[in-house]
Amino acid sequence: MLTGWRFLTVCGVILLAFFALFARAAWIQVVSPDRLRMEGDMRSLRTTVSSTTRGMIMDRNGEELAVSVPVQAVWADPKQVHAEHSLEKEQAWQALADVLGVQRDKLVQRVDNPKRRFVYLQRQVTPAVAEYIRKLRLPGVHLRPEERRFYPTGEINAHMVGMTNIDGNGIEGIERGFNEWLTSQAGERRVRKDRTGRIIEDLGIVSEARQANNIQLTIDQRIQALAYRSLKRASEFHRATSASLVMLDVKTGEVLAMVNTPSFNPNNRSQYQSFRARNRAVTDTYEPGSTLKPLIVVSALENGIVQADSIVDTSPGWMRLGGKRVSDTRNLGPISVQTILMRSSNMGMVRMALQETPEQLIDTLYRFGLGIDSGMGLVGESTGLVPQRRRWSDIEKATLSFGYGLTVTPLQLAQAYAVIANSGVRYPLTIIKRDKVPQGEQVVPRQHADAVLHMLEAVVGPGGTAGNAAIPGYRIGGKTGTSRKAIAGGYGNDYVGLFAGVAPISNPRLAMVVVMNEPQGDQYYGGQVSAPVFAEVMSGALQLMNIRPDGATEEQFQLAGQEANLVPHT
Repeated sequence: MLTGWRFLTVCGVILLAFFALFARAAWIQVVSPDRLRMEGDMRSLRTTVSSTTRGMIMDRNGEELAVSVPVQAVWADPKQVHAEHSLEKEQAWQALADVLGVQRDKLVQRVDNPKRRFVYLQRQVTPAVAEYIRKLRLPGVHLRPEERRFYPTGEINAHMVGMTNIDGNGIEGIERGFNEWLTSQAGERRVRKDRTGRIIEDLGIVSEARQANNIQLTIDQRIQALAYRSLKRASEFHRATSASLVMLDVKTGEVLAMVNTPSFNPNNRSQYQSFRARNRAVTDTYEPGSTLKPLIVVSALENGIVQADSIVDTSPGWMRLGGKRVSDTRNLGPISVQTILMRSSNMGMVRMALQETPEQLIDTLYRFGLGIDSGMGLVGESTGLVPQRRRWSDIEKATLSFGYGLTVTPLQLAQAYAVIANSGVRYPLTIIKRDKVPQGEQVVPRQHADAVLHMLEAVVGPGGTAGNAAIPGYRIGGKTGTSRKAIAGGYGNDYVGLFAGVAPISNPRLAMVVVMNEPQGDQYYGGQVSAPVFAEVMSGALQLMNIRPDGATEEQFQLAGQEANLVPHT
């Protein structure tokens, strides 16, 4: 009897336990399955991210100026490092420290907190270094793919193209100004993985990927390289603090070259300094000096102050205005408007400017594009300063006529000369390649722009101030400028040498400005320090663009062609 009771008790306990297990299983799986599902999902559901590549930046001919290359990031899981006693492998950790170029003690300090699950050891290591680290097989040390921005042309395009930070976001130049356009968005998918990490179920898209866009610039890398080499050599020779060069296509408003010195190598972030990264062609402003005179002549022609063939009496070669003396180097007497530009006569300019109202002068400058934004969207672009006053004294109008009392950027000055070269038509400037040329705006009368253009040719010819800008075989027009730099209370002893010009005169295609800031030594005039750079770069650009020489006779042109045919092709 006792044995039977024990048997029934054991059977009852077993049945009760079985029933309890069954009830618990039913509760978990049928009545309240959410927690079980959540626990399972936490162990198996994962979100995978598709790889992304930042858009390329190219020149007008498709040459790559900025590309993204695959690299690896080295990271560690401190919890795993401590759990598997990875730090005991002293030799392997020393090897890791050596290849990463850091001290072993500093490397170990980064993983000394076992509660952390992620810490970077080094970003953007090369594939060779990554493969070496992979072979070390250090528990808790992992690799993850990422990208690094590479700039094939280095310092030549550094200011214009700019650079990105270590996370791939633009911080300078085109990279920053068009960051959203160049940046892609990674796509995300929800998947289920087994314990070995294999995908066993694709659960669909979480977010769609957005591809990055490439950017094609108007820059011609051939001309850009030529311009940078010439500008750098000249600025080093004259020991200039900085220098800038801008070249425009006068028929389209496209920027063909934009360079500055000093520059930096965007591939080496250790060289990065903010003062070197500034695109001085659009951020820095200068008083243009005598390079402004052709614009004032256009204003005088348009407002009927003079005619293209008028004679202006500059005697006695000087005058006093408001207690200030305005003078030429010598008394030029009665001279033509063309001679005023050719000899860069301050007195001739003052005689014309004093007969105009300030509103007429300022209106002309605005129409040429001075004092306004170019609309190109470049980082840090300055609008310059065109003075606005209720009352103007005679000395203020006089100094304005020969380029003092206002500031412009090299880009703005280049646009103004492009307007003169294009018969008074101003095109919107662009550094991004356009599908078609936009409609230009006639901002000054055609006949006045053409008249001043031919006057500028005399400046480069015999007797002019810009003989160093002449190019054999081509008709060139331009104007030199030398301005003293303003300091507190007046002007100091530092100068800015400028040259602005166009070519070829018969059918202008290119406008260019060269600015040499604070050249040292005996040579500091624009005709000495900037005009030779103009000649060298413009000559190369005209040949690269296959623009026919318009200054050579037909016999000379045919002879040059025959000599070219005699050169054996390689």
